[in-house]
Amino acid sequence: MSPAWTRRLSAALLLVALGSTVNAQSFAWWKSEQFQKEVGLTADQCTRIDTVFQSALPKLRQGKEELDKQEAELSHLIEINADEAQVSRQIDRVEAIRASLNKARLLMLLHERQVLTPDQLVKFKAAHDKWVQDHPRPKPGDDHDAPRKR
Repeated sequence: MSPAWTRRLSAALLLVALGSTVNAQSFAWWKSEQFQKEVGLTADQCTRIDTVFQSALPKLRQGKEELDKQEAELSHLIEINADEAQVSRQIDRVEAIRASLNKARLLMLLHERQVLTPDQLVKFKAAHDKWVQDHPRPKPGDDHDAPRKR
């Protein structure tokens, strides 16, 4: 699977894992009847993937909370014009937490992948590519929420 595909799926799963107002059921691809049918998922596989996801969720949420806290501290240090050494140390903290969070997320995705057979991985990629095509993400710089000029 391509790195771009992995990033898109990772982003979607991270939103599910971390979004307190997001309904996780609507983004849980292994619970989608369409994905189950197209990929040929068994009930056991769906349960195993859900177990992987549910096991990772607390660590991902905790990591996201810590990342938000440390990013807020970094913003504060920048805002008060703290010395460069202090800001640099805080950047190191933020990036270490971000790296740890990304590692946990990617390991979760690896463990989910390991539940699928090679044939199912091919089918999943095709189903995912179709989903991405049907649900394009806004490009950076696109301002879809801005009021339209008349």
